[in-house]
Amino acid sequence: MDTFCGLVARTVLDLKLGDHITSALRELHWLPITERIQYKLCLLVHKMFVGHAPDYIASLLTPASDIPARSSLHSSSNCDLPRTSRKIGDRAFSAAALRALNWLPTDLKLLRSTASFKSKLKSFLFHAAYTGNTV
Repeated sequence: MDTFCGLVARTVLDLKLGDHITSALRELHWLPITERIQYKLCLLVHKMFVGHAPDYIASLLTPASDIPARSSLHSSSNCDLPRTSRKIGDRAFSAAALRALNWLPTDLKLLRSTASFKSKLKSFLFHAAYTGNTV
């Protein structure tokens, strides 16, 4: 598990060095670092869809419904962003945001309330991190 999270969890819960951290993180309802990154990416993209993202973020992403050749596709109706098959630049915000958002279930992507989205997203990522299931 994450070294920094483990150290903080040990301090908060007064755990010994040999105690397992996964159960402590689950008890604290903390997301591992990988899922926290996914959370931030998905939240930024969600804010772009509802019009609360800064312009410089919104300019990096184009929803499938805004691309003339894709506007009639099913993906444009459920807030998908066009997929990319490039290997170079997979860590770029635009590529990472595409993967993060397209990985989410449709009902989560369609939420318009940011508070509701944040709550359901954290629950989804928490469940995926600690059970290994994404549904």
